Amino acid sequence: MQPSVAFLYAREEQARLEMKHRKEEDDLYRRFARKREEEDRKIQSEFENEWERELQRLTHKFEKELATSKRNREEHSLLTLRHEQQKEDLEKNMTLRRSKKKESITRKMLEHERYETAALVDRQSSEMLELISARRSEYMQNESIFLDDEFSEGTIPLEYPLVAPAPQPPAVSKFQIYTDPIEFEDVDRIAISVAQEDQKTFTDLVRQLVGRCTTDIEKARTIFRWITVKNLNAMHFDDDLRGDTPMGLLRGIKYGTESYHVLFKRLCSYAGLHCVVIKGYSKSAGYQPGVKFQDSRFRNSWNAVYVAGAWRFVQCNWGARHLVNAKEAPKTGRGKNDSLRYEYDDHYFLTDPREFIYEFFPLQEEWQLLKRPITLREFENLPFVRSLFFRYGLHFADEGYGAVVFTDDTGAATVRITMPTDMQSCLIFHYNLKFYDSDEDSYDGVSLKRFVMQSVVGNIVAFRVHAPCSGAFLLDIFANAVTPQEYLTGEPMKFKSVCKFKICCEELQTVMVPLPDCASGEWGPTKATRLFGLIPITHQDPLIFAGRSLDLQFRMSRPLTDFMATLHKNGIEEKKLSKYVSHNVMDDIVTFIITFPEEGQYGLDIYTRELGTIMHSSHHHQQLHNSSGSSSGEKHLLTHCCKYLINSSKRN
Repeated sequence: MQPSVAFLYAREEQARLEMKHRKEEDDLYRRFARKREEEDRKIQSEFENEWERELQRLTHKFEKELATSKRNREEHSLLTLRHEQQKEDLEKNMTLRRSKKKESITRKMLEHERYETAALVDRQSSEMLELISARRSEYMQNESIFLDDEFSEGTIPLEYPLVAPAPQPPAVSKFQIYTDPIEFEDVDRIAISVAQEDQKTFTDLVRQLVGRCTTDIEKARTIFRWITVKNLNAMHFDDDLRGDTPMGLLRGIKYGTESYHVLFKRLCSYAGLHCVVIKGYSKSAGYQPGVKFQDSRFRNSWNAVYVAGAWRFVQCNWGARHLVNAKEAPKTGRGKNDSLRYEYDDHYFLTDPREFIYEFFPLQEEWQLLKRPITLREFENLPFVRSLFFRYGLHFADEGYGAVVFTDDTGAATVRITMPTDMQSCLIFHYNLKFYDSDEDSYDGVSLKRFVMQSVVGNIVAFRVHAPCSGAFLLDIFANAVTPQEYLTGEPMKFKSVCKFKICCEELQTVMVPLPDCASGEWGPTKATRLFGLIPITHQDPLIFAGRSLDLQFRMSRPLTDFMATLHKNGIEEKKLSKYVSHNVMDDIVTFIITFPEEGQYGLDIYTRELGTIMHSSHHHQQLHNSSGSSSGEKHLLTHCCKYLINSSKRN
């Protein structure tokens, strides 16, 4: 048989098998509909019978009370009013109970329907894979049944297994497969193009998606991107969805019987790829560090697909979910492109097991795909990190961090994160601290942020928490990658969470005071160097121990103008401290001279701007007006440059 004839024959066979599967699915959905109608009738009948009984009981009671009451009109009227009220209350109560019962039964039925749908798709996927494998080995030793003749040479590696291999840790990491999603630019464009049209059969859909793919990785990629581009949750579906209509293909998504993961597995089978749906726990929306997995609240599903010679994880739902969570999903409507979205999270495509385990724990140990599997308790105790943590190449500077960090007896605990060298100049961090069991973020009227000292030294960013009281706190650490120029002149930045910790202070032997009320963000001169090329000469660390006076010196690596410094101390107004700070500039050296009116802890904010820079007051970073040194009294807008924490005492 000629390859082209074999190709057409296999395509016809695949289409015939899909039609057989469609009929089976139609039968299943009809059975679901009948079962739901039966349950509706059963509930209706139960409550009608109960309503008759209860109404009879109330009426009998009312008639008895009328018979035994004094025969005055006023008492009869009161009894009648009470009877009508009791009937009304009964009706409301029974309507509410019926609604709750129907909701409960519908939920249970949906769970059962999902189970049956998944089982059907599982069997049908196996049949489709068997067909493709048989035709591949029989007719097409060197070409895919999905490719036209001109794309047929050497496209399917013969070593792709006919039978799904047992789960094993992959020998090659994701980084060794590809280093930048831009490598998939062409196949991603195909997925986006295909998503703009509706297809009548899975055979046509998958052929359009993978027809020009040359590797199994590219096939998995186009299916992943099609699902993340096609915003299935925002799509409009006609009420009468027949299986042979374009979006009837995706009726399982509309009815809630088919998940993204089951759909991904189904599409993979049409592309000749082995794929499994894995069930387990995930640290999903609403999860907080330290929470135990004891019920079904955080149950989830995801996929593993066999590509590049190994099983690899795919999470389509989370690949697109950040848009939904951020409420940035396209508005629903009837327009063709309303249901498309082009942003996605690449972390959830072929995720390495050592990273995936931070967020997902399978019920079957072998699907951790780790050389040393962990227990559920160990999973609970892993630091709570998000995909951005891995995308930025971050890791923890100290071994042994758990989801819960305990303070010492002074209420102190430190979280230290290491940045990759190539990200040091563009990563900006931020944090938030609140009480663990509430949204309260202040203590005695003081923001809890002032009980955290964020500092950057070299490639390590540290967050030192000093709990103001015993109890549990939630430390949320955010980051954003932005160039210094974008930071200084760009739009307001969106920080996204990279990790969270539960901070537990069991007992506190020292009274902690808040840090001085300086501009928010990191302490130390690193920010000054990163943003303005201002290099510290005298003090490289964020914490300074000084006597009653202090000289701080920086060297300018490029021209800056209009310096200003403000001093802060708890209990003293800022304007009263302004006379204790001054500065001078000699050539490329700027010196800040500070005298301290009394011993104690001070915060020093330093502001500046580049020569010729025009700033906007609506900008996201801290700014203040400075009219000094301007003969016309014109105000210049200065940008926060850095801040120091200074402990002044006579002994230093």
